[in-house]
Amino acid sequence: MSRDLIKKIIEDSVSEDGLVDFGIKGVQLFRVTEPIRCAPAVYEPCVIAIVSGAKKAILDGNAFEYDSNHYLCCTMSMPVEAGSHQASPDEPLLGVYISLDTRVLTELAIEMESATGAFRPPKGDSQPKGLSLAGWDDAFTDALLRLLQLGDSPLDIAVLGRSRLREIYYAILKGEAGDSARRAFGVGNAIARAIEYVSSRLTESVTTEEMASQVGMSRAVFHRKFKSATTMSPIQYVKSMRLNSAAMKIAGGMNVNQAALEVGYLSTSQFSREFKRLYGQSPKQWTTSQRSLGEK
Repeated sequence: MSRDLIKKIIEDSVSEDGLVDFGIKGVQLFRVTEPIRCAPAVYEPCVIAIVSGAKKAILDGNAFEYDSNHYLCCTMSMPVEAGSHQASPDEPLLGVYISLDTRVLTELAIEMESATGAFRPPKGDSQPKGLSLAGWDDAFTDALLRLLQLGDSPLDIAVLGRSRLREIYYAILKGEAGDSARRAFGVGNAIARAIEYVSSRLTESVTTEEMASQVGMSRAVFHRKFKSATTMSPIQYVKSMRLNSAAMKIAGGMNVNQAALEVGYLSTSQFSREFKRLYGQSPKQWTTSQRSLGEK
């Protein structure tokens, strides 16, 4: 019943394809009525909840499919390919995008870790996963509905919006993606801090040693923990972030040379080689294929 009400709110609020700001910072509703081929993207920390249709995100060859039964939780900036193959006017893709405020989540995660007996310390040496799927439990569903029910009143949004958003964060931290989220935002969130450091310096030459030094680890330990969290080595991650960011700029109309420079490549030929190695096409070939898809 709650999910049906959430779907009705989205249907009533979004009449055309695209993202619509809900009125609370970081919260957007969306509708898609045409199939979207998987394409390079960069997911920032967010939660994406689908109430109709399904979407796919691919990270280093691993597919994460989410729909009205599972929401996606991204705890770190991640280079992915994302799309929705089945959207149509009769069965549109409908959902909610919530950008995660890392400061608030860190405060909540630390509060939860400090609460006596709230959670047992994690066993072993597992790392937070950059992407996780979580079932729509009652706590998350009810918190999301309570947030969206504020939409009819700007006063309610202004007064209650932050507290309702905090409820959603709390539900996420307690849900199936909670262990990964608490590791990413709570005490000892070294890999998340390293990713935040490097993702803000994509135009610079950042080495694995420098990343490890930022979080007080040896190169070997950092490399192992980083790969556990992201499925990629630190160098692979940096390359994927740069190339995905460049691909998004090219898709938006920027020329290849400018896109390469804006993500830190001084050599266009090196950029083209690495782009083709990742996507199977040169930047110009890829641009042509994307345009032809958009014309269909």
